[in-house]
Amino acid sequence: MSRTTRLSSSLLRAAAVTGVAALTLTACGSGSGSGSSDSGSGEVKVGLITKTDTNPFFVKMKEGAEKAAKENGAQLSTAAGKFDGDNAGQVTAIENMVAAGVKGILITPSDSKAIVPAIEKARAKGVLVIALDTPTEPESAVDALFATDNLKAGQLIGEYAKAAMKGKSAKIAALDLAPGVSVGVQRHDGFLKGFGATDKDVVCAQDTGGDQAKGQTAMENCLQKSPDINVVYTINEPAALGAYTALKAKGREKDVLIVSVDGGCTGTRAVKDGKIAATSQQYPLKMAAEGVKAVVTYAKDGKKASGYTDTGVTLITDKGQTGVTSKDTAYGLENCWG
Repeated sequence: MSRTTRLSSSLLRAAAVTGVAALTLTACGSGSGSGSSDSGSGEVKVGLITKTDTNPFFVKMKEGAEKAAKENGAQLSTAAGKFDGDNAGQVTAIENMVAAGVKGILITPSDSKAIVPAIEKARAKGVLVIALDTPTEPESAVDALFATDNLKAGQLIGEYAKAAMKGKSAKIAALDLAPGVSVGVQRHDGFLKGFGATDKDVVCAQDTGGDQAKGQTAMENCLQKSPDINVVYTINEPAALGAYTALKAKGREKDVLIVSVDGGCTGTRAVKDGKIAATSQQYPLKMAAEGVKAVVTYAKDGKKASGYTDTGVTLITDKGQTGVTSKDTAYGLENCWG
């Protein structure tokens, strides 16, 4: 995701066309005029750009933004890349939204570094830019960041896994995201910190892109390399469910501890069903809602959101461990991605 490719000018033009085709750009009005902003200037225009429009995490984020836009008298435009990593598509979306006169853009960057020049151009034109979920590199490239503390999310499941092992020797497999992506690095490092381990203690590490099918393949590869794996850290719940499928095929699903991050409704049900031991729940709906409110505030009085806002994380499990604070799946299902 952080890899870039040098293109000739002709290829760049082709990529731009592809980027436009890859995006879905829609607008939804805010509805009634009660609590409406600026008199005479119409509704505040807010843009939301996610990595994809199919991942349930970003679907929930869009729901949160839509609801907040209606409640705050804003007009929301949304765009999404065709795939996770579609930087060209996100650049095109930023340009389109700036041209359409948005007051602020909320974005989950597919490429934390490559997106920065496009963000800088938008900010230079007076557009407030807020990163959601995934920080840019550098983080100061945007006005503000509303996100989970991903290091803490990883640390919580690391602490849980350590307690659940009850002193048994751990053979750890790490099913990661992709090289250089800040969210993946932070969760991985947090897990190791919470477990009290280092990368030297990981017997197998594979990238999954957060995809269920790739998670299954990664787990199959790890089992071939180290059949005695007994702890599996996964970047997210799709990867965790892929790992579970691979383990079940080998008759290992009951003696391998799987921990994950996200706390989506599907993932939380998997915790309830015993497929995943524990997950760290985050709140994308809140990220987006707070982002929309920040743009509306900026439009009304010029006050800019700044710095990092932690939108919270909760450990979810039905098999609590002494010394590790957690909530059960009833709580998790009530709040999944709220």
